[in-house]
Amino acid sequence: MLASQRALFDIPRHVCYLNAASYSPLPLRTLEAGRAAVGRKGNPWTLAASFAGEQHERARLAAARLINADAADIALIPSISYGVATAAKLLTIDRGTRVIVLDNDHSSPVLEWRTRAEAQGFSVDTVASPGDGNWTSAVLATVERPGAPPVSLASISSVHWSDGGLIDVEKVGAALRRQGAKFLVDATQSAGVLAMDVQRLDPDFVIFPTYKWLLGPYGRAFLYVAKRHQDGIPLEQTAAGRRNVRAENAVYFADLGYVGDARRFDMGERDHFISLEMASIGMEMMADWGAAAVAQRLGMLTERIAGGLRGNGIEVPQTGLRAPHILSLGFENGMPTGLVEGLASEGVYVASRLGRMRISPHVYNDEEDADRMVAALAQRFRT
Repeated sequence: MLASQRALFDIPRHVCYLNAASYSPLPLRTLEAGRAAVGRKGNPWTLAASFAGEQHERARLAAARLINADAADIALIPSISYGVATAAKLLTIDRGTRVIVLDNDHSSPVLEWRTRAEAQGFSVDTVASPGDGNWTSAVLATVERPGAPPVSLASISSVHWSDGGLIDVEKVGAALRRQGAKFLVDATQSAGVLAMDVQRLDPDFVIFPTYKWLLGPYGRAFLYVAKRHQDGIPLEQTAAGRRNVRAENAVYFADLGYVGDARRFDMGERDHFISLEMASIGMEMMADWGAAAVAQRLGMLTERIAGGLRGNGIEVPQTGLRAPHILSLGFENGMPTGLVEGLASEGVYVASRLGRMRISPHVYNDEEDADRMVAALAQRFRT
């Protein structure tokens, strides 16, 4: 099993940080790279002419490696919402059809379609939160509901951000293909931890940021665009997205045709001095460990916590229905007021999400952290 990687992070022993699903600490290597990058921005005359392009392609390749994509199919973007807005510009949602989203899914894969629905004449069909915790069955039932309007698109997270519910994207993708529908996957809570192969899955879009599970900075995200959509018009119009609009040319607007792959969808002002290298390092570390090894380790930690809490008036989700790296706890009489804040005062950091407690360890956590979480919660319920 992959060992704890705590030594690669600046995490004091008294800190029990179990909140990677909100944002992760940065590895020491990434902190050092960030400091060096700020220095380069302070002295830009030290940069080689090739530096920017090398940083763009390093990050693109690192992101592609996580989902078994071609680097040419990856766009550099700032956020999930930017990626969803790009997809919305590329897709035509027919009038009278449905766009499927998850109940209480994060805002990014939902709000774009809610905003467009009335004007464009389609409906947003929300998959109700399943009482048994089986999100996959609930999504499939919604896709295949008899008598419902045709499905144009499912825009869903692969792991539900609030309860850690796991969606089998392969089964959902197959059901959507049978309907002739498109598939957008928000992989925010799964990229790097759960294996995804876009060559096999064949989604239309996959989007993920780096600031959570990929151990990276804010403001860096990546958009996979299937080749069948790469002839569309980008959200922004940039020189880098065109075949030959270059400052070093004698004629600036020499060729306004778009570049022929997903690079045309890159955001404007691609920051290559500071955060892009930081993002690359975290993604490369995750890929080197491998999703299977990371998931195995984190699954061991969450199950260790779950096993220590069962039978204490705490609702623990069924292992097979939740992501291995997120444990969402319910309480018989609701989560006690101030519980999360009280744990934080003791150096144990988790999150409150939609009335439940979300626990999300990462590779920097160890068995001592898991046992400390159990002990801290058990102590509070005993008193």
